[in-house]
Parts: sequence; structure tokens; C-alpha cells
Amino acid sequence: MNAEWIRAGGVTWESALAATTLVLVRISGLMVFAPVFSSDAIPMRVKAAFVLAVSCLVAPLVAAFPRAHAELGILPVLGELSVGLVFGLTLSLVFEALSFAGQVLGFQFTFSLVNVLDPNASVQTPLMGQLFGLLGTLTVIAGGLDRTAMAALLRTFAAAPVGTVTLDPRAGLALLRMASGIFAAALQLSAPVLAATLLAELTVALAGKLAPQLPVMAVTVPAKTLLGYGVLIGSLAVWPHWIEGRFTSLLDAAGHLLAGAAGGA
Repeated sequence: MNAEWIRAGGVTWESALAATTLVLVRISGLMVFAPVFSSDAIPMRVKAAFVLAVSCLVAPLVAAFPRAHAELGILPVLGELSVGLVFGLTLSLVFEALSFAGQVLGFQFTFSLVNVLDPNASVQTPLMGQLFGLLGTLTVIAGGLDRTAMAALLRTFAAAPVGTVTLDPRAGLALLRMASGIFAAALQLSAPVLAATLLAELTVALAGKLAPQLPVMAVTVPAKTLLGYGVLIGSLAVWPHWIEGRFTSLLDAAGHLLAGAAGGA
């Protein structure tokens, strides 16, 4: 706790502790709900130390904002926790689209029965979905998008001051509309491979009609898989740009939702 801040501003220990607690709840919401930050691969002690350190540094600044209302209570705590929930649900749409694209491509690569246990979620996920999820995590870390997400969360203290967040029910409808784009986004990612594998199936089928003695069933799966892998490897070059663009746009959407929520409080 910053003792100079308390003495200089005439702030009581109770109000300073309330401001720090509310800031801590908002930042910890990102660690609970947001992808990458909520990963079980990060030790819990590291998360707790990071959240506590950032909260102690940020609390004196955000508590001095004009509309800040640092007072502990059920509604303020739930409001601060909902900020992390909005960020987490919004950013998870990118990884849900990657997982769905992996599931679609798994059918094309005849991996429909191959699932692996995700140690982070403790559920079975498609093999290709797991691969694309790791690709998304690598892109987020390599592109510095984790720092961008943290900076966006800290900027919400200006748009939605501490203790004033009350989510509008319309925010849930906005999240549902954004979630409806998962299917379209997954099809965009998997479209080149889908077109290539469909072309391979048509080619082998026509060859089977022209030469009935050709073992079509033995040729279709290897040809489709090899061609699909070739197209997938070629198209992976544009995936990081797509992931970064979607991640940034979803961060902006989450910021607009929180600004509207604070404006209606």
C-alpha cells in the first residue's frame, strides 16, 4: 500500500484498502476468464503475485479519477469481476473459432475419432483443434497481444472507473451476436483446405468412373490428406495476421461494451 498516497490525499486506510481490493478483483478477473492468462500452465502463485503487484501500483492512480467510487460491497465486487468476464468471453471467441476450424479440418483429414485430453480444460478436444489452439497461444505471446490485453484492461479504468461498473443486459446480446460469427470465422480459416480436399475427392471419383479397376477407397484418403496438408501448410502463413486482427478487434469490442456499461451506471 502506498502510504504517501494516503497521507497526501487525506485518504483513510479503509478507502485505500477498498480501492486496492476492487482493482485487484478487476485484474484477477482477467486471470480467471481470459484465454492464455487463465491457463493452468501458469502457476497460481505467479498469478497471485502478479495481480497483487499490479493492483498496488495502479490503485492510487485509478482511485483519483473523478467518477471513481471505491466502496466495498456485493454489487461493486460483482461489477469489477464482470469486467474480466467480458474480456474473457470476448477474447475466447478467437480460440473457439480456431477449435471449430480444427474440428472441421479433422473430418477432412479423417481424424474425426482422434481426440486428446486438454490438460488446461480437462476435456477431450479434437486433435487439429488442439494444434490450432497452440498456434493461437503462440501467436498471442509472440505478437505481444498478452501485453496489449493487459493494457486494454488498464485503460478500462478511465472509461469505466472503479466501483461504477454495472453491466447492461444488452451486453449479453452483443456477446451472443459476436459468438454467432464463430462458424463464419472457422469456415474462412478452413475454406482453402476444404476446397482442396473436395477437389481431390471429385478427381478420384471421376478417375474411378473412367477406370473401375482403380482402388478408389484406397486412394481417396491418402490423396485427400496429403493435398489437404500441403494447402494447410501454405495457408498457415496468413493465420497469425488473422489471429492478431481478430484479437485486436475483439479487445476494442470489449472496451466499447464496458464503456457503455459504465455510462449507464
